[in-house]
Amino acid sequence: MQYRSPSRNVRSVYDVLEAFPSERVCVDHLARMRWPNGEVCPNCGVVGRAYKVKLRFKCSYCKTFFSARKDTIFEESKVPLRKWFAAIFLFTSNRKGIPSTQLAREISVKQETAWFMLSRLRQVADNMAVEILKGIIEVDECFIGGKERNKHAKKKLHNNWMQGKTIVVGAVERNGAVITDRVPYRDRNSLQAFIMRRVYRGSTVYTDEHGAYKRLPQHKHKNTNHSIGQYVNGDVHTQTIESFWAIVKRAHKGIYHQWSQKHCDLYLREFELRWNLRRLPDGDRLDVFLQHVNGTRLTYEDLKHGQRKQLRKRKARQLRKGVTRRGRKKGTQRRRK
Repeated sequence: MQYRSPSRNVRSVYDVLEAFPSERVCVDHLARMRWPNGEVCPNCGVVGRAYKVKLRFKCSYCKTFFSARKDTIFEESKVPLRKWFAAIFLFTSNRKGIPSTQLAREISVKQETAWFMLSRLRQVADNMAVEILKGIIEVDECFIGGKERNKHAKKKLHNNWMQGKTIVVGAVERNGAVITDRVPYRDRNSLQAFIMRRVYRGSTVYTDEHGAYKRLPQHKHKNTNHSIGQYVNGDVHTQTIESFWAIVKRAHKGIYHQWSQKHCDLYLREFELRWNLRRLPDGDRLDVFLQHVNGTRLTYEDLKHGQRKQLRKRKARQLRKGVTRRGRKKGTQRRRK
């Protein structure tokens, strides 16, 4: 019998709480999303040889107890899964994000707890980040940070409005996903290196008239000239990526107000996630999110000191070597006969 997700008709946070009335229902749904082919023992890696004991599982091969929360953002969290699911819904549904103060009021937790939960959710967003784009790609850069003129006279350090801000370059596929990265400079080496890493060779790249994009060696390049008022030239424009920057900047100023350089990458992954899942219904976004929580545990000490796992780099390295998280080659896990 095909499994019907309880979140298929979810439209609000109240629907989430009604669809998942108890911790047992949440555990069953999380297990189905994490292990569609059967429970995987974190100790021995055997698939489909575990049976349920109350809210946990026991592996019949190595006799180890384990939970559906193991090795996820939910591990060692005292917050019930019902509140976690409600937080995921709010995190993926609010177009410009949700501050920790509002999330704390919505799900009845402390503000510090809500901030830590949002940081863990951004860790999963990092795990879901797209690696490379192809086809027709729009590339543009932006500056994120407060205005120098709004600072106190004693705190003004720069005369140029661009100095002191974070330079972020982004690429968006037409009717597709978006990728962003921080770059140290707005020069040719930094911007073209980003295109070489994130865009397939032979793809068509649309940019503005910035000189750093000229003479792309392995891509077809077309541009518009904003300095003379040309924003659309036939099919050539950068309005898609600029609309993404508009969401990021409005959220930075109106929702979060500021974020540190240490956590900037996590915030960028958050906006990438919502953009890439924008065409899915609310309930499907919750299920897709739960399918990517494997291996995303984040402790408070690691987050505070900026020592979180680099999931994007680790994921790319494993794809090249064909190795799973437990060190086995793909397709070599033991399965039930």
